[in-house]
Amino acid sequence: MVSPRVVLIGPPGAGKTTVGQLLATRWDLPFVDTDEVVSRDRGQSISDIFVAEGEAAFRRYEEAAVRSSLNGPGVVALGGGAAVQPWAAAALADLPVVFLDVTIADASGRIGFDTSRPLLAVNPRASWTRMMNERRPAYETVARWRVDTAGRTPEQVADAIEALA
Repeated sequence: MVSPRVVLIGPPGAGKTTVGQLLATRWDLPFVDTDEVVSRDRGQSISDIFVAEGEAAFRRYEEAAVRSSLNGPGVVALGGGAAVQPWAAAALADLPVVFLDVTIADASGRIGFDTSRPLLAVNPRASWTRMMNERRPAYETVARWRVDTAGRTPEQVADAIEALA
């Protein structure tokens, strides 16, 4: 069975997509962002899915996207909430998972806490902090490695991952 060279997890603003694209280019591998897969397959943005169908429907679509993405070569970036879902630990077991850890200062500079992120729509900074506190144990449990992104460029984060994977 073919599996990804690396799977990136972490909260919104950790740099999963940016770093994942860099690694995929360096390694000449395909890149998959599971949020983009869901959005493309459903023909609407993640925010629109949340509004029209609710979080439970989004999570079902997300699980299907993640499971199919883990069955091929490449670099995979999971949506921020995927790694904390009940099915995730088993799906990610024995895979090269990297938790991109980020502070709220770095995350806010990267994503700006705009309304395109449905779980951060109300009081974004407080919501992000609460979300990170809730998700951190799961991120740490499913990850083989943790890479701190604080003050690092995407290239420096990619370099750190290359040294691990």
